[in-house]
Amino acid sequence: MTRVSSTARAAGIVTLVVAGLLGSAYVLGRSLIPDQQPRDTPGVTTNADGPHYADQPSLAEPGGTPSASSNAGPVETGQDGSGRDAGGDKLFGAHATTGTPRLALTFDDGPDPRYTPQVLALLNEYDVRATFCVVGENAQNHPDLIQSIVDAGHTLCNHSWHHDVGLGTRSADAIRSDLLRTNAAIRAAVPNAPIVWYRQPGGAWTYPVVSVARQLGMTPLHWSVDPSDWDVPGAGKITATVLDQAEPGSVVLLHDAGGNRQGTVEALRRILPDLTARFELEALPTDPT
Repeated sequence: MTRVSSTARAAGIVTLVVAGLLGSAYVLGRSLIPDQQPRDTPGVTTNADGPHYADQPSLAEPGGTPSASSNAGPVETGQDGSGRDAGGDKLFGAHATTGTPRLALTFDDGPDPRYTPQVLALLNEYDVRATFCVVGENAQNHPDLIQSIVDAGHTLCNHSWHHDVGLGTRSADAIRSDLLRTNAAIRAAVPNAPIVWYRQPGGAWTYPVVSVARQLGMTPLHWSVDPSDWDVPGAGKITATVLDQAEPGSVVLLHDAGGNRQGTVEALRRILPDLTARFELEALPTDPT
């Protein structure tokens, strides 16, 4: 009996050891197999890098950061009703009025060889000076138009290198590099041009972008009248909105590039006789306080 018990006990121990070794081998084998990741992640695409301006619908998340599902590149948000009427707490000190009884017309996203010359001709016809918020890559591509704007007595404004709505969410160094690159393109066309205004695409203001602009000697510029001409609503609607909302001190937002701006040109033809009869129009000063 003793010998049988000892044999049985030994057999049981061997069985347990073998089972333990097999289990350890299985675990070790699983740990050596790399995790399998899905080849494609649904709903996530890579943003194409390129200028897409204010004629595009909003594809950004609140706050001006492009959505992960967008593959259309930067667009001008904040003008589809989500942020264009932002209060002072969202502007971080950006100017939304002239601060005087005078009214200012501003034109964004240019210069554009199709529409900027038409805008300049109409302004000249009515002896009106305005402010042009130019995109750096467009300034680089059309230096002759930058020269024409300055020669006609208009004020220049930095509008970022390629209309990056999310610029304000980037690092201070990235913001500074973008703004300096834009200023360099402008001054390559007109070396002594004063550039004392900065307008953030989409009005997507943040403290960093305002701070960097001020460090570079530029005053942040917002607006108080937005007829949404970026959405191509037609000359009649653009005209009606501007004439209804304009008041002393207004900064009117219009576009001379970034899409089909013929409606804006036609609206300007209708707007100027009325505005010049009711207000004194000015180019924003080159020495803002």
